[in-house]
Amino acid sequence: MNRQLRQIVATTDVHSAIGSAAPMLAFLHNARANSLIVDSGDFFEGTGIYRLGRGAIERSVLTTLYDVVAPGNHGWPHYFEPELRLITVCANTTDEEGVPIFERVRIERVGGRRVAVTAVIGQQAFHAIPAGRRAGHRVTDPVRALREVMIEHHHRADSWVVMSHSGFEEDLKLARSCPFAGIVFSGHCHSDVNGPVRVGDTLVVKGRELGLGYATATPTESGWTARTRLFPSASVLPDALIGLRERISTIEQKLARPLGTVREPYRDIPLDRRRLLEEITAYLRAGSAADAVVLNETALRSIPLGSTLTLGDLLAVEPFDNTLVHAVLPDEHAQALDALAERVGPLAVLPNPLPPNPRSVLTTDYLAQSHLGGRTSATGLRLGHTVRRLLTTPERTSRPEGGRR
Repeated sequence: MNRQLRQIVATTDVHSAIGSAAPMLAFLHNARANSLIVDSGDFFEGTGIYRLGRGAIERSVLTTLYDVVAPGNHGWPHYFEPELRLITVCANTTDEEGVPIFERVRIERVGGRRVAVTAVIGQQAFHAIPAGRRAGHRVTDPVRALREVMIEHHHRADSWVVMSHSGFEEDLKLARSCPFAGIVFSGHCHSDVNGPVRVGDTLVVKGRELGLGYATATPTESGWTARTRLFPSASVLPDALIGLRERISTIEQKLARPLGTVREPYRDIPLDRRRLLEEITAYLRAGSAADAVVLNETALRSIPLGSTLTLGDLLAVEPFDNTLVHAVLPDEHAQALDALAERVGPLAVLPNPLPPNPRSVLTTDYLAQSHLGGRTSATGLRLGHTVRRLLTTPERTSRPEGGRR
């Protein structure tokens, strides 16, 4: 197909929410005729589609419908798979020798203009990747990296577009520091702020997350215009995507399996993940000999629950398959435990306040490996098992499996 590109269409933070994504898939398929399709990261992880399909469906969507993508902290290893790596760009990630691990810029012709499309991942987002998954990889300052790429390639482009997986507030700062960018497509922020927001001559804009909407950027004589929209309703996919729909449906049938009756406090309302996390923390504290239990609120997701908990519900509430471990804290981590929330977001902690100089905590493998020194012993428990136990009837037992250690 000879495509005459007139605009850029951008998604972000889809988080594997493609079970009901006929509107998104149909729109992007039709938009490809005259649009450059891009994504600002975190296309993977967040639903049972990912947990059961292991990212294969998401990869098919990206490599079939998208032209250029930015890597996100969720699903980081997938961006190194050969087909997906071909369309991935990032200006500020390198190996240990300082060699870029992705293509740094892609030149595309949009609206008759030579457009340099590049991407960055914020330092906070990069360090949110589990430590083992980013071993051997490094992140550099996004502003410095963008300036270097612009100087190196300025003769090849009439305009610059940046996909940023940093957060909307960070992207406003990025726009102020990199005024050569005409558009910044924002990601990673999980906020209700979508823009477009003008910073000098730069527009910062973000489409609705979880596959609900998109952002567009169209060249004009004086620069760019941008807007955001919800994907229009669609119940039928084009024939070219029927195979993809069938693969999604096969997994959805498995996700519909009932697991139990939802307990009254959580039934027929959006999940109060803070309440559930505090209940989990108290439950685990009763069966642990660790000095404290420490869990991060973002380990869980809030979704509407009905009267029956399905496998799909469980995998959406706890999408990251966290293992619970005992972490032995080095001195520097024991002293810095109070500051952990600044790096990972709100925490549920027992006892609260923490005892002075705690030496061990019951926590997730993610927090232990990425933020607490990595010295762990197994508990035989998964966070998802505890979530299921506390969300459903019958009454739970007095102590978690595995007992006191």
